[in-house]
Amino acid sequence: MMLHHVQVACPVGGEGAARRFYADGLGMTEVDKPEALAARGGAWFRSYDVGGGVTAEIHVGVEDPFTPARKAHPALLLPGVDDLEATGTRLASLGFDVDWRERSSFPGHQRFHVFDGAGNRVEVMAPRS
Repeated sequence: MMLHHVQVACPVGGEGAARRFYADGLGMTEVDKPEALAARGGAWFRSYDVGGGVTAEIHVGVEDPFTPARKAHPALLLPGVDDLEATGTRLASLGFDVDWRERSSFPGHQRFHVFDGAGNRVEVMAPRS
């Protein structure tokens, strides 16, 4: 079994904040939603490996009323600690509050937590070197 994608939610009109976080902050690529789903709003983002294979996919869907996920979260795995540091720095420079307090609490990895533009919790981690 493989995981195809994770869906998180945003409020009506929250696509710009999603783009700022997932594309500008995490470096994911926004991809077109299928025509049959595009009218629902939201945005889809993918990450690719060097060969062009999809390594992660996040679907941001519009919910009304909206409540952010403060505990449930996707955990995105980066290749190394240098990538983790660079991503945390980039997110912080965009104004996102990067929380390193649990950096060493997950065996074999380093990590941080952050909330996306809609207030959903996201974990970003990398294997320890």
